[in-house]
This record gives sequence, structure tokens and C-alpha cells, in this order.
Amino acid sequence: MEPHGLDRAARVGMELKKRGWRLAVAESCTGGLLGHRLTNIPGSSAYFLGGVIAYRNEIKVRILNVRQETLARFGAISAETAREMAEGVRRLFHADLALAITGVAGPDPEEGKPVGEIYIALASPNGIWTRQIIVGSDRQENKALAVEAALELLEAMLGEGSSRKIP
Repeated sequence: MEPHGLDRAARVGMELKKRGWRLAVAESCTGGLLGHRLTNIPGSSAYFLGGVIAYRNEIKVRILNVRQETLARFGAISAETAREMAEGVRRLFHADLALAITGVAGPDPEEGKPVGEIYIALASPNGIWTRQIIVGSDRQENKALAVEAALELLEAMLGEGSSRKIP
């Protein structure tokens, strides 16, 4: 348990529900763990629309509309790809907000990127925020820390936003 008696997913869910905002997710290295955390909260269907687990690049391109040029220039493990994943899933689900996670969970490096390098993006009609985190070498821990960082980014944005509906 975290401060205020609720974990971060529950606090975020309460804020989304209160504002009437809907959330979608796109996940790569976390393999659905973000969606799992969000849907562990009773009543999450009031704000959680769903998600795409885009583990392979072909899914990022075909379903989320990540550009081939982005993957060729920056790689799947990049802020640019995370941004396009978040934008793509937000449009796909007609969501107010979208979170995306891509990175190297481990145990082996990928695309010349070290284990534990993870990118998170949060898309809204008002802009896109990205965050890079570098975590450890343990796969399960890296996935959990990536999800926690994504929820933290969303919580921070919700704390700064107004209580009215995003236009």
C-alpha cells in the first residue's frame, strides 16, 4: 500500500472516473502488466477502455500506426516510438488519454540498448509527455517498475490538470 491508503493505480482510477476521462494503453516490454494493474481496480470499466500489446514491430506499425521511418531511425526502444504508440492507441480507442511503454525488460540487450532502458509516453489532446527510465537487470522487476513509472506520470499529469473534461 502507498500513502493515502490506495495504490497508485487506484488513485489514478479515482481521478479518471471523477473527471469522466477514458484511458487506453499500448504496451510492449510490459506485456499487458499495465492493463492488468489498471483492471485490478473494481469499477475500472468506468475509465479503462482497453489496450494493445504490441510486442512485435509489425503490430506497432499495423495496429498503432507507428511509422516505419520512426522504427528505422530511432528503433522500437525510443521516446519517438513510445510517443507514436501512445498517439496511435489514443486514436484507435477514441480515448481521452493514452499511456504507452516500450523498452528492454531483459535479460538480453536489444537494438544496442541496455537491459532496463524503458520509455513511457502519455498522450492527450493537449500534448504528449515522455519519460525515460533506466532500471536494473531483473526482467520481472523491470516490468513492474516500468508500469509504476507510467502510472506515476499519469498521476502527475492528473494532479496538474483541471477537473473539467479534456476538450
